[in-house]
Amino acid sequence: MSHNRAQLPAPLYTAEQTRLLDRTAIEQFGIPGYRLMQRAGHAVFAVLQARFPSLASLTILAGSGNNGGDGFVVAALAHQQGISVQLLCVGYSDFAASLQGEALQAWQHLLTTNLVPETFTDRSELTGDVIVDALLGTGLQGSVREPFLTAIKRINRCGKPVMAVDIPSGLCADTGMVLGQAVRADMTLSFIGLNRGLLTADGSEFSGQVLFDSLHLPEEVYDEVPVQVFRTGADDLAELLPRRCRNAHKGLCGHLLVVGGELGMGGAALLAAEAALRAGVGRVTLATRQAHVSAALARCPEVMSHGVETMAHLDRLLTQADVVVIGPGLGQSAWGEQMLQCVLAADKPMVVDADALNLMAIKGLFTGRQASSVFTPHPGEASNMLARPVAELQANRFEAVACLQRLCGGAVVLKGAGSLSCAGEVIHLCNAGNPGMSVAGMGDVLSGICGALLGQGLAAEDAARLAVYVHAVAADQVAKMRGERGIMASDLFLKINQVINGLHE
Repeated sequence: MSHNRAQLPAPLYTAEQTRLLDRTAIEQFGIPGYRLMQRAGHAVFAVLQARFPSLASLTILAGSGNNGGDGFVVAALAHQQGISVQLLCVGYSDFAASLQGEALQAWQHLLTTNLVPETFTDRSELTGDVIVDALLGTGLQGSVREPFLTAIKRINRCGKPVMAVDIPSGLCADTGMVLGQAVRADMTLSFIGLNRGLLTADGSEFSGQVLFDSLHLPEEVYDEVPVQVFRTGADDLAELLPRRCRNAHKGLCGHLLVVGGELGMGGAALLAAEAALRAGVGRVTLATRQAHVSAALARCPEVMSHGVETMAHLDRLLTQADVVVIGPGLGQSAWGEQMLQCVLAADKPMVVDADALNLMAIKGLFTGRQASSVFTPHPGEASNMLARPVAELQANRFEAVACLQRLCGGAVVLKGAGSLSCAGEVIHLCNAGNPGMSVAGMGDVLSGICGALLGQGLAAEDAARLAVYVHAVAADQVAKMRGERGIMASDLFLKINQVINGLHE
């Protein structure tokens, strides 16, 4: 078994892909399904022992499928170790008769330990110090029904630590959306293939700390199942960000032009500009309203700030830039429209954010052919771009980011918990980040980091996913020092510099 279950793998799987991995291990590699179930149960029990070394009592709620079978294995192990076990069986009135396959084998072994299972009712009290959710697993389709609905509500009200087996019951493994009602776990141990729904949308809230165990599957099993979604991590940053030559100078490190800052919104563009410098771009020019120039120079003299009131003024700056960030504080007035038209006509690699996205949606300016650019909508902007309700897009963020990429071309970042980036067939997910990032200016900082990475020579796909990662990890470092509540976007600046250089913890 994995020695470090907190070290998550990069590939992320749908429920069907995970079932295919399981089937491949059994049919092609001769690993009995019951042995995999035993390994899963042992893995869960090992985590429980590590997290709760003085554990005296345990409540396990089990369904009649393989997820419940994993719970039976845990129950037997805990009982044999002298822990008081309450095993609550949820499902058919004749529970034992509904069991089959590996779950039936686990049940039959459980009965040899003399542990007496109980039938869950709406009057059942959860007596254990820790709760194990082994109710529904990854195969759930449609909304949770009774008696599972009552069981899930009871778990969520009990106020005790909850560990989910494979996935919190009621959470969609493919999309991360709650299917009516879901267990709110403190930690989740996923097996064989890490389910992508654990790390985005509602999964970020309901899964708690996500752990993973491959159950000793050979690497050859994974070669048999293609995957399209990957988690971005520190290894990607080290691999993709080019080493800086010892004789480097600013001209080799990219010249970024940030365009934005309508009257009353000058801070947004300046946040993007300063973030870009912290992320290592060689030079940054800011094109903003004249009224904001003095404040910009006072705040960050390293940014070359210019008052730009007409397209002619912007044209001169565009000729010198390698990459453009447009959108932070741009607004949707005539000035913003003119700036956007000028940038689009220049046909340079760009990062398009905020009101630039909204203006392009209104004007129908997405071509699907802007291969060297990055688009960074939050769900509200994505709704405008696709003319679909936010709730519909959030219900399947993976499908939504793929649709956005087909609309825009290049690379698209769909921001939010478990941000996604897509530049074609492959989707990357970032599971770093925290709720403290839900403040004004965070998106501006992200666009600046992304522009800086484009300016340093990264392809749009790599700039997009690494920018999301650097941004999120920097915010986590700030939250670790100060807590999540009250973080400001500018708090990330020094941490961006550390993360981009691999100096963070």
